[in-house]
Amino acid sequence: MSTTQHTLIVLAILLLASALLLVGGALLGRAWRLKRNLDTVEQKIAAHDHPTGAAAMPAQLPWKERLVALSADWLDTPLGRQLVAEEDRHLLDQCGVNDRHGKAWFFFARVVLAICLPLIGLFLFGSGVGLKLLLILFFGMALGYMLPKWVMQRVAKKRQKLAAEELPLLIDLLRLLQGVGLSVDQSLHVIENEFSNVLKVLGQELAIAGRQYSTGRSREQSMRRFSTIFDNEDLHAVSRLLVQVEHHGGAVQEPLKQFSERIREQRKLDMKEKIGKLTVKMTGVMVVTLLPGLLVITGGVGFLAVIRALSKMGANI
Repeated sequence: MSTTQHTLIVLAILLLASALLLVGGALLGRAWRLKRNLDTVEQKIAAHDHPTGAAAMPAQLPWKERLVALSADWLDTPLGRQLVAEEDRHLLDQCGVNDRHGKAWFFFARVVLAICLPLIGLFLFGSGVGLKLLLILFFGMALGYMLPKWVMQRVAKKRQKLAAEELPLLIDLLRLLQGVGLSVDQSLHVIENEFSNVLKVLGQELAIAGRQYSTGRSREQSMRRFSTIFDNEDLHAVSRLLVQVEHHGGAVQEPLKQFSERIREQRKLDMKEKIGKLTVKMTGVMVVTLLPGLLVITGGVGFLAVIRALSKMGANI
């Protein structure tokens, strides 16, 4: 392929990307104008109902908020449902950012990276035959599409690990608060307000469950997210126990004590398993690092004696 043909292909791709951006910008601008008109109508209605504050007009939104609003308008479209699927929304739930801003930024990151990475790849590695260009475009779009999800998966795994580490403390706090006579609702409220600095992940989830319960949902409905968000069987068992106590009453201290002991025993077994794996790995490290030095120290003198004897024999011959 000649240089002229390669330049024409790059220009065609750039023109196609520019056309897509212009069409998308026009559609988003139209949606934004419609939304602004609806907001203006609502403000005029509110000003008519409350004439004392009618003169104040809202300030212009910052560019981040406008960008979030434009991205949020696309979330319910077929393209938005493909770029932010249910699996991705569950992943955003695990990361604690499954709100309007989180979904909008995730959508925007996927769109921008899927367009920019192929163009960067073309400018850096674009010289070559047509198959190479197709591979650059394919891998650039695939990497731009998957990169935000990989980042969110790392964050979700970190939060899952933190939730598993915070669970024994949560159970001990529930035992303590139930022991002084507080109800389930009061215990969860105290944990949410007073211990959020030590229960950073589970405290946030309990706060969400508390808000759902205060809006009229049942205890079982409000704890469903808490029990399923991290795919942890122990969290599911704790939420099921709290729901049963809420419905049927009864003493909960002894079941929580047994449950806490079982979790601690499981953590000890997991730690022993990690130590066993680490011992095997350290054996390989010792063989690679310590064995050469040990051979030099123990057998070095013998090797030198053999080399000197052979050299003397060669000199006599």
